[in-house]
Amino acid sequence: MTAAAGDTLVPDPAAPVPFAGGRTGDAPLTWGQRAIWHAIGRTAPNDHYFNIGRVLPLADRGAVVDLHRLTGALAALVVRHEALRTRIASGDGGAPRQRLYSQGQLEVRVHDVPERAGAPGAADALLSSLVARRFDYADEWPVRFGAVRHEGRITHVVMALCHLAADGHAAEVLVRDLRLLARRGSAGPVCAGNPLDLAHHQASPAGRRSGRAALAHWERGLRAAPPTMFPTPVAEPRTPRFWTGRLVSAALPRAVDALAAAHRVSGSTVLLTASAALVAAGQGHPVAAVMPIAGNRAAEGHRTLVTTLSQDALFVLRMDEVAGPDAGFTDLLAGAWPAALAGYRAAAYDPADWDALLERAAVERGTEVHPYCCFNDMRLVERPAAPGRAPLPDELAALRRRSVLDFPATQDRVACRYCLHVSGDDSALTVTLTADTAFLPPDTIHAHLRAIEEVVVTASAGNPPLLTELPGLLAAEGAVR
Repeated sequence: MTAAAGDTLVPDPAAPVPFAGGRTGDAPLTWGQRAIWHAIGRTAPNDHYFNIGRVLPLADRGAVVDLHRLTGALAALVVRHEALRTRIASGDGGAPRQRLYSQGQLEVRVHDVPERAGAPGAADALLSSLVARRFDYADEWPVRFGAVRHEGRITHVVMALCHLAADGHAAEVLVRDLRLLARRGSAGPVCAGNPLDLAHHQASPAGRRSGRAALAHWERGLRAAPPTMFPTPVAEPRTPRFWTGRLVSAALPRAVDALAAAHRVSGSTVLLTASAALVAAGQGHPVAAVMPIAGNRAAEGHRTLVTTLSQDALFVLRMDEVAGPDAGFTDLLAGAWPAALAGYRAAAYDPADWDALLERAAVERGTEVHPYCCFNDMRLVERPAAPGRAPLPDELAALRRRSVLDFPATQDRVACRYCLHVSGDDSALTVTLTADTAFLPPDTIHAHLRAIEEVVVTASAGNPPLLTELPGLLAAEGAVR
């Protein structure tokens, strides 16, 4: 929005982005799209929660990009990636199907700033407005564009993406391609894969066999774990019911790297194991079942495919196999690494078959079977830990004094009870926990976040907490209520 005379707010002007080229087609949803479609159904009308946003700075270097050049680049981007010109419509029997169009028109909202210094803030505000609205899946293109302009030059491009069209990895592919298209007019070879062909493959006999093999891993894992991680409400739910706690820690990057290097695992596995162990300890479970989000990008042709491939994996942490009163947190890592890999390898399957599996498991066990415990490491590229000495306790203590803990958001409806997200870089990690306050009240949300930092930092300094000590970390005082 732009301020006009008399402080009246008027909409930012929109420039048309017509596109034409490519094929048309119709197909069922891919497995990744179906997983998101089901999540949307459980979350609506708050399904804007799944929207993905990106900001592309363009004024830092390279050729000047004006509005004409930008609209041409955006049109080329939409033609290049079929997912951006695909809508979801009801097929026979009401089942959703994806329909690919060869031509149409989008628009880009243009926000002018009088001072270049105000461009980054304007881009962030524009992004917030574009991702705050749910998509009309049948009648709206699955991407919204915005741009910030200063004295005729585009300084930032903003993209709001429907999660049915792209996941986090695909969003980064789009940012890369748009940067090249805007500056050079070309983005190189087009990915050979596309969502329609993937959907047809997944519906084939070979695709069905692959999906059944993945669900066999789920069946074995669920049998070994409790029916759910959080079986009993412990408090009256707050209003709104779901609270997001956030930890920003400058100590975690160095501590995670040190543990990963010492135990020859990934940093993501360190954090996944810490969260799973604390969930199990807090609930008195000998086994933890957590659903990490898997990118499913290892297959040939999937690396630069723009679609949503991510699905839930199953990570089963057998704390009961690390016995003895002297067992510590780091004793879990040797088994956690292959368990995580096994889960990620079995994360592509038909969500309808997954639902059927959980229904059969519920009948067999006489209760609902679902972990309701999720983990999402949103760092798209995890680099190997830099060589060097482990951080000293005093160094980590100094970094921990800079940690910030707060509650940045609340929501009325989320289809889970414990959703942990990790983001950040070498300077700090941001760990957010969105939880159902009937099962994890606000003080418990913060206690889990503090305990993750405590476990990882103390372990990296050579003093891993005993497994028997983990419940006490969650009972620590001082959580923000």
